[in-house]
Amino acid sequence: MLHPKIPAMPTPTVHAAPPAVAEQATVTSTAPTPSPAPAAPVPSRPTIQLTPATALALVAGGTAVVLVVGAVLVSLLLAVAITGASVAVCALVVRSLFAAEAKRR
Repeated sequence: MLHPKIPAMPTPTVHAAPPAVAEQATVTSTAPTPSPAPAAPVPSRPTIQLTPATALALVAGGTAVVLVVGAVLVSLLLAVAITGASVAVCALVVRSLFAAEAKRR
């Protein structure tokens, strides 16, 4: 009933060229010449120079990030605390309503 249709492979329009024949290279053995040792070690990366203004900017930026993240976390904690308190107040009101209804019967 449900038979998948297998797509037919299209015939290529461009004829592929035969692979190129690689010629074998001859290797000659020679004695390696020792290279002179460098006078001083060369660093692989350039060093970063911090000026006092750059250091002050980095400290100010880090302080701003810490303050913003702290404010966000405190506001989230405050939102959770307010939500929990309001749910607790609603639970007390509902319980008192059910208790008052049960005493009337």
